[in-house]
Amino acid sequence: MSKPSRSRSAALRVALAALFVAASCVVAMDFAEARAGRSMNMGSRGSRTWSTPAPTPTAPSAQPMQRSAAPQTQPGTAATAATAGARPGGFFNRGGFMGGLMGGLLGAGLFGLLMGSGFFSGLGSLSGILGLLVQVGLIFIVVRLVMGWLRNRNQPSYAGGGGGPQPSPRSALDQAAGPSAPLGGGSAPSGVAAGGRAGFGGAPRGRPLTLQASDFDAFEQRLGEVQGAYGRDDRAALAQVTTPEMLAYLSEDLDDLARDGLQNTLTDVKLLQGDLSEAWSEDTRDYATVAMRYELKDATIERATGRLVQGDPDRATQVIEFWTFAREPGGAWKLSAIQQGRV
Repeated sequence: MSKPSRSRSAALRVALAALFVAASCVVAMDFAEARAGRSMNMGSRGSRTWSTPAPTPTAPSAQPMQRSAAPQTQPGTAATAATAGARPGGFFNRGGFMGGLMGGLLGAGLFGLLMGSGFFSGLGSLSGILGLLVQVGLIFIVVRLVMGWLRNRNQPSYAGGGGGPQPSPRSALDQAAGPSAPLGGGSAPSGVAAGGRAGFGGAPRGRPLTLQASDFDAFEQRLGEVQGAYGRDDRAALAQVTTPEMLAYLSEDLDDLARDGLQNTLTDVKLLQGDLSEAWSEDTRDYATVAMRYELKDATIERATGRLVQGDPDRATQVIEFWTFAREPGGAWKLSAIQQGRV
């Protein structure tokens, strides 16, 4: 091969390597959502813990529960008991299944590519430029198939297929107008009755619950209180606004941060949009699951020096999550579960 041909071949390999590095970043963002957001989907929603929350304009679907003390009553809708008990990471650090999988594939493949032997160096028949392009195409197809399969697996299903038109979301939780109104106003999403859900994944468990405007105010208040107490490592304050199960999970993460000499500061929490997903009563407890899109400033620092380790204390980050609140008769709403939202 002439020198110009070798140069063009080397340049092509470098360009393709850069392309796959970018592709790996996109895949990691798609599955791990790349933000320094909560990695765990944790807590309990009573008898609905292992079912998917009803969709809302704020968040069409939620990630399945991973950590919960509730018995798993719907096999196949969430992680196994062993997975549910595993700790996926810190309160604001994601792992990501596809990040590890694609990291291994791309790491091995890019090494072979840069060394001139292609992604699968043992396949001598694909050693030329044409073979390299075929390999690139095959990798792309496999990645797309895996991404589509995982999306379909986590997509909520509607009984009877399809639903009516979705209402236009409005901008804040405190615009809820009257009992059982979605957070942010408007009518309930298709398939969701006022104060509960109907026709979503079968018959709802529990009795429908009617909420008042004061309940929506409490949900917004709890959002700021939980984030603030966590950012200050204030266990006593967290105990006032979370269930014992959620307090245990959050305390474990705070302990991990303390052992590493770190603190996760969370400031300037602001609700941007919210919708009621479900509200019901069962046994002696009331539950309400709401989808919330909010922003906050999230940074991890060294306790001793104040050195920034992760995040940006001056830049707000947006988050979409389903928060479930629970209360005893005559009691206050407390955070009972958190699940990542999907848009």
